[in-house]
Amino acid sequence: MNKRKLAFYFMAMPAVLLFFVFHTYPALQGIFYSFTNWNGYGDWDFVGLKNYLNVFKDSRAIHAYLFTFKFAIVSTIIVNVFSLLIAIGLNSKIKGRNFFRGVYFLPNILSILIVGFIFNYIFAHIIPQLGEDLHLEALSKNILGDPDLAWIGIVIVAAWQAIAFNTILYLAGLQTISTDIYEASSIDGAGKWREFWSITFPLIAPFFTINMVLALKNFLMVFDQIVAMTGGGPGTSTESISYLIYKGGFQGGEFAYQSANAVVYFIVIVVVSLVQLRILQRREVEM
Repeated sequence: MNKRKLAFYFMAMPAVLLFFVFHTYPALQGIFYSFTNWNGYGDWDFVGLKNYLNVFKDSRAIHAYLFTFKFAIVSTIIVNVFSLLIAIGLNSKIKGRNFFRGVYFLPNILSILIVGFIFNYIFAHIIPQLGEDLHLEALSKNILGDPDLAWIGIVIVAAWQAIAFNTILYLAGLQTISTDIYEASSIDGAGKWREFWSITFPLIAPFFTINMVLALKNFLMVFDQIVAMTGGGPGTSTESISYLIYKGGFQGGEFAYQSANAVVYFIVIVVVSLVQLRILQRREVEM
């Protein structure tokens, strides 16, 4: 073995070892315990697929799945629409363009938990007080305390923070388009709307695909915003799958059962991501 290969193994093996110890081994351990009745302590017995079958019969888990998908789909659409609009604005020739790019990226570097706690205070105190001062009944209550509206507050916070990252990706895509194409379309008399649908959007289609897949995948795993803003409440109205797995597994004595739920959810996310990627890539070819 030459010195170059030896240096490669010397640098790569610690990373591989750490990844296995802190990621792969716990994942394999969780899959193992999903076939048992272990509560997180004491003895255990094998129960086969009982935990997996119970997941599909659990009304609380089904409600969490429905809430998570509703939240993820709405958030993904909002984030991508606003990210694309902001990216197009920041890609134009405006004064202070670099300053605004920094400002829009700022939410992405803030802690999700801290942002969640700040917005929790805003929804609970500042907005209701503002609504009372303006005599606007719709703003006079804390929407996080309403089982029907609490999820909207979480969508607002999640979208506000996620837009920054997606904007950067769209901006990178827009900068790959040559200005010569726009100049040629302008000479041909194409308007801005026609320019967007015939030039801009088709040429950034790969960036649209990756943004949609990443956004949906990230929102399906929503956790921190739930912890900081509602704790899954009121009741269980904003309980996501990730939060249910954490709460039931580590606080409710359902370690094995929630491990099975986690395995099911992992498979669901992988399937959804692959199907979404396949559909959007086929659309890229057709454009």
